[in-house]
Amino acid sequence: MSHEQHGTRRVGQVKEVTSLANPIIKDIKALANKKDRDETRSFMAEGLKLVIDALELGFEIKALVYAKNVKDKPQVVQCATKTVARGGLVLEVSEKVLSSITRRDNPQMVVGIFTQRWTNLRDLRPQTGETYVALDRVRDPGNLGTIIRTADAAGASGVILVGESTDPFSMETVRATMGSVFAVPLVKASPSDFLAWKKTAGVQVVATHLAGAVDYRTIEYKKKPVVLLMGNEQSGLPEELAREADALARIPQAGRADSLNLAIATGIMLFEARRHLLTLDARA
Repeated sequence: MSHEQHGTRRVGQVKEVTSLANPIIKDIKALANKKDRDETRSFMAEGLKLVIDALELGFEIKALVYAKNVKDKPQVVQCATKTVARGGLVLEVSEKVLSSITRRDNPQMVVGIFTQRWTNLRDLRPQTGETYVALDRVRDPGNLGTIIRTADAAGASGVILVGESTDPFSMETVRATMGSVFAVPLVKASPSDFLAWKKTAGVQVVATHLAGAVDYRTIEYKKKPVVLLMGNEQSGLPEELAREADALARIPQAGRADSLNLAIATGIMLFEARRHLLTLDARA
């Protein structure tokens, strides 16, 4: 979405938009499709808090969209000023336009369009005390968003998406991260690239697995940086990944349910792996 596409308008000028047919609005609505997100390397984040977080964390903002009725709120004005300073578009729109962008009847009053940010696997050099989550072919956007949020809360250093995964920058996933998509480094890797990286990264890979696994609480998580390797929602971990793990873990269960939701299982593993590092006054 380059500024040149839309005429000779001065960059940073607030543009009022009330028509759903506006070409910029069409560009933004197209970000609901993965193809368009990939082509433009863009994604949408809804809500003033998320936009403020993203700007603070240095994400490149392409456009700020807000409803007319919040244009005088100091924080909105601040976001608009930052957007202009960074060369982004500022759009003041009707609530009807916001609803169509977010596909919600009661939309958030502020929406930001940002450039995606990916971390390269070979740039990950895990240090002692760091924990990463590796997800094998995660399929559910809500699960992925919740895992990114949980990884952030637990103080993990990144989430590695192994194989064909759902898009962390889809609207549904971004919503579920509650802003943590801006705070947690995201990495894409093929299974073979992940296994090659593991050999030289000096990490301990702990995989959740049903066969030949030990109680997850008995594993030593302190000696090396830990990568928690979690299997796909339906089929679990493939043998090629499971056999390369340094430890196979299982969460004991007692009730009639025979499995845990992936995001819940990942949360349990994360907080156990980081138990020795987390204290209630860690944020003080």
